[in-house]
Order: sequence, then structure tokens, then C-alpha cells
Amino acid sequence: MDKIKITINGKEIFAESGKTVLKIAAENKIEIPNLCHNENLKIYGACGLCLVETEGNPKLLRACATVATDGMVIKTDTPRVKRARKIALELIMSDHVGDCKGPCSLSCPAHTDVQGYLKEIALGNDKKAVEIIKEKIPIPASIGRICPHPCEKNCRRKFVEEPLSIAYLKAFAADNDLSSEEPFVPKKAEPTGKKVSVIGGGPAGLTAAYYLCIAGHEVTVFDSMPEMGGMLRYGIPEYRLPKAVLKKEISTIEKLGVLMKNNMSIGKDVSFEEIRKSSDAVLIATGAWKPSKIGCPGEELFGVISGIDFLHEVNFGKIPEIGEKVAVVGGGNTAMDACRTAIRLGAKEVFVIYRRTRAEAPAEDIEIEEAIEEGVTFRFLTNPAEIIGENGKVKAVKLQIMELGEADSSGRRKPVPVEGSFETIEVDTVISAIGQRCNPEGFGEIELTRKGTFLAAENNCMTNLEGVFAAGDATNKGASIAIEAVAEANIAAKAIDAYLSGLPLDFFKPYFSEKTVSEKDFSDREKIPRVKMEVKKPSERKKNFDEVICGLSEKEARNEAKRCLECGCHDFKDCKLIRYANLQPINPEKFRGEIHESFVERKLVSIERDQGKCILCNLCVRTCSEEAKKGILGLVGRGFKTVIKPEFDNRETIEFCKNCKKCAGICPTGALKIIE
Repeated sequence: MDKIKITINGKEIFAESGKTVLKIAAENKIEIPNLCHNENLKIYGACGLCLVETEGNPKLLRACATVATDGMVIKTDTPRVKRARKIALELIMSDHVGDCKGPCSLSCPAHTDVQGYLKEIALGNDKKAVEIIKEKIPIPASIGRICPHPCEKNCRRKFVEEPLSIAYLKAFAADNDLSSEEPFVPKKAEPTGKKVSVIGGGPAGLTAAYYLCIAGHEVTVFDSMPEMGGMLRYGIPEYRLPKAVLKKEISTIEKLGVLMKNNMSIGKDVSFEEIRKSSDAVLIATGAWKPSKIGCPGEELFGVISGIDFLHEVNFGKIPEIGEKVAVVGGGNTAMDACRTAIRLGAKEVFVIYRRTRAEAPAEDIEIEEAIEEGVTFRFLTNPAEIIGENGKVKAVKLQIMELGEADSSGRRKPVPVEGSFETIEVDTVISAIGQRCNPEGFGEIELTRKGTFLAAENNCMTNLEGVFAAGDATNKGASIAIEAVAEANIAAKAIDAYLSGLPLDFFKPYFSEKTVSEKDFSDREKIPRVKMEVKKPSERKKNFDEVICGLSEKEARNEAKRCLECGCHDFKDCKLIRYANLQPINPEKFRGEIHESFVERKLVSIERDQGKCILCNLCVRTCSEEAKKGILGLVGRGFKTVIKPEFDNRETIEFCKNCKKCAGICPTGALKIIE
């Protein structure tokens, strides 16, 4: 066989003559994107992704159909090629209807593979479930207990009866793994010799430290508190998150090789510049510990304390004197933690003062409900006008009666005062839980936002200082839920790893295909009620700080996990289409118009075919004809209306199809699924 010499992306290659550019590239481990090609089938050239640019040729060529010639100089990733490939992918995805990931995963800020770990829990494989969870969340037993689970709000099981108990299933699997003889330990990459310093040992700092350590870097976490955990340790009550659980999870991160240094305050025990000089990269994850002020007369009185400081003292083992009557200002989860903690400290009357209605309170409804069960009184549509004192100490709080006016920038109706309408309640302590901010002191020339938080690029968490990144509550929009901090820390860890490896930091938001559904789509599903977890009685739980939720039993957890509808694509991890779609940013919406009818059929006996995911690559049709020699599948219709349909003419053909399944194995998009 004659030999030819060609050049692909600057690499000289000697190859046999007569071979296509695509085949020669594949033999030399150079991937040229393609969806409709298979070396065992005849050349088809339909998808338009394998375009390449060749020297001296004004046209882009299809690598799958172009036979290489001696001296050919080929480039597979020029701007021109990328533009053409992008348009091809946008056209394909504009008519691709399916769920790459379930809405639960897409709603999770960290994009955990919810469907994946629920399946493992259903099968009794808790360690495997934890392995999947820890791809995104290194402290699942803790996060599972305190997360307000946005994943559950979009669980499609709600179209049948009720969403799955996703958060507590996560905690269930993590608890089982922690108590096992050999808890899950991820594999670490070879040491890189690079040093990373993480400032802050809360959820963001611990998350980034975990993934950077796995990547082979030497990681040290500095924290100003006596123990790691940040707001999880010092801002969340024991009855919601037992500190023994958190401590176990932190210890698994420490055993991985992360060095943890406590009682290290920036500017006091160590300077920011010292840390920078001794590190190849730095992540700031200090959280938001500075309380926001109420902004009314009297808040300087003795007996006015912030929710953060109050919870911090209690978690530190100090029991503050709060008296018998306590007012908590705020409607978020911190306010709920504060009011329920006050009940446990012996307060006889606890009021929550919130300027909007219950429906608009940011706290979880279950938190409000359980607080009411424990004896907390809610004063909605009220706002402190003045904190009244006597001899320098709180005596009462004067409340301005509010009503809802026009919607504000957040979309919620703005509370406005009812002129001349006030009421006064006697209290011994006022706890302010209306928000918190970060403290940027001691961090030199880092650029800040108008809110006083660290300004960090949203796509890679880089600050204005070389090699300095920031994540979590201390950045950009400020304090949020713990899973948001974990999600941002994932981005930061990925960016720092790329930075230390000399790779570009031009990350972009990945594209996923999503399907719109309604109750009608699930009308055939059996109704199985959500498991009702046992919760301690109010009369019992308000006397102590023991964990309120009793958790799920083995049987309850397995059955609850089995309720999953498996919305995400079964082939997502191996899908060539979505991998190529995310090589660069795409916008299929600009080509959105009429789309093929989306339906699922099982006429192939052992294979489920989803027409919405089909991209007419014709691989299944050609495989059935050329390899299986049956021709059961064929193209039906003309032009845009063309679809693939099966046709069975005898029992023998049906039996053959049942056992063949070659078409499903070659499908590049998950349109074909083998029925177990």
C-alpha cells in the first residue's frame, strides 16, 4: 500500500493512501467531531460537524468523505471551522427535544447528578451514591440536612403527587457511608508541586480544598475560628445540623491531605501578603459574618443582638441572657433558627417581626410551621419603628403596621407603612436577622462591589489580583444558601486547577436540552405518596437541641428513591451530541421554529425510541440494513417531515430485532434506549 504524508494541526503524519481524513485523524488520536459516521458503515456525511479547512482550498471539506492526498495540510479547529460547526450544532439542537439532565439536577446550584445517586440508593448502593454526590458536594450529610432543596421544587414527581425527598435521601446515603467500615475516599491525582491557600473553612472553602486536593495540589485552609465549618458550625443550630456529623465530614477532607489551620485571622495572626507569597494560588472564602443593621432608633441598646452573633454564641457554648420575651426581626432561615433557638433557651414568648406576608417570607415553609408548633408568634406585615429602652436596656419594640404596595425590582410587592398605625410589644431582647455582609478588611487591593463584597468573575471566580480567586458568601451578590457557596467553590476549584496548569480560564455556562412537560405527560404513572419522615413532637423537641428530624429508615429510603421518574437522558454521560455542543457556547434559540413531533414508541420490542431526541443521523437505519441485513428501520416522509419508523412484516423479524439491539448501541444521542 502506498504511503502519503499529510499535516493535521501542525502534526506530520504518514498514512496509507486511500483513507479519509477522518480515519487518519482517528488513527492518530486526533478527534474531529462527527455524529453520523461509523467506520463499519458506508460514508453518509449528513451531520456537517466533521468539516475541516485545507490549505489552498476555498471550501470547507467533510473529513468523513474526503480522501486524503499526499502533501495535504489540514486544520480542524480554525475560527472558520468552529463557526461552521457551531451553526451545525445550533441547527441540530434547535430541533432536539429531550432532557439531558433532569430538572432536579438543573435546579441544584451545584448540578449534582440527582438521578444518578437516587438510582444507586434505590438499589441499596449507598457508597456508589455518595461517590456520585461527592463529584459536586464533599459534605453531603451536612448539606442534605440544611439545604432548602431547590431540586425538590422542580421535581417532576409533583405532576403525579409530590416531589421526592431528595435532600434527606442524600443525607441518608451519606450517613450510611460515614458509619461504614470504609467510607468513600476519592482517588487523588499525582502531586503537582503547586501550593494553594484557602482562606475560610466554611462550605465554600472546604469544598474548594477538597477538589483541589484531589487534583494533586498541596492545600492549606486558614480559618479564624477554633474549628472548621464556618457558618455550618457556628451559624446553624444543633437541632438542624448535629456538629458531630459535620465534624466527621470535615475529618474526611483532612484525611485526604488538606492541612487545616484554625485561629488564624487575616491581618492579626497572618497577613494576606504572607499567604500570597507562600502560595501559587489563593482562594478567599471568608463568608459573610458582619450583620446588617435594622436601621431604627434604639438598636444600640443593651439587649439588641444580631442573629449571627446570637447563634454563634449558642454554638460556641455560651448561653446569652435573653429574658422571657424575645423579638426576632426578619423572615429568612436565620430568623427561624434564632426564634427556635430562643424557645430552646427558655424564652416564654418569642415574636417574629416580618414586614411582608408569610407567603413572601424567604424561610422554608416547614421552618415557619415547626416554629409555630413550638410556640413562636409571627407578626407579619410589621416592622420595627423604634426599640424602646429603660436604663440603657431594651424594654419594648414599637412596630409600624405595613401593607403591600406595588411590586419592587425583585418582583415582590413592596411593603409600605400604614400611616399612623403602630403597636408596641414588651420584650427583653431584640434579635436582628435581616442579613449579613462580608468583612473585606485586611485583603489589600482586591476590588470590591458596591455592596462591599469581593468582585470575582462569575465564570471563573478570578479577582483583579493575579492568582487570587474568591467564592461563596463573600463575593458578588453576597450571602446566600450553603449549596450556592458549594456550587461557586466548584467553579473556583476548576478555575484554580486550570490556572495552575497554565490552561485558559474562558469557562462558559454549559448548554443542556430541556423538555417542557405537564401533568398530562404523567397521567399513566402510579400515585405513590412521598414518605413522611418522623419528626419529634413539639413538646419534646423544644426542650433541647437534639436533632428534630428522625431521618429515613432503610425501607423508607429505598422506596422513596424508587419513586424517581428518571427524567434525565439515560445516555447523557456517553452522549456525543451534548459533548460537542459544549465545546463552545451555542445558541439554538436563534434557529428555533417548527420542530418535529416528539413521541416515544416501543414498537422495536426491546428498544424504546424517543423521536424528540432523534437527529436523523441515519446510523440506526444504516446499521439495520448494512450490518444486521434486515432493513427493519427506514426513513418515512419527505423534507422536514422525515422521521425514522420501524416496520415488521413477520414474527421472525420481530424475534431477530428483540435480540439484536445494534441500533441502540450506535445511536449518538440517546434516542434509542434498551428496555431492561
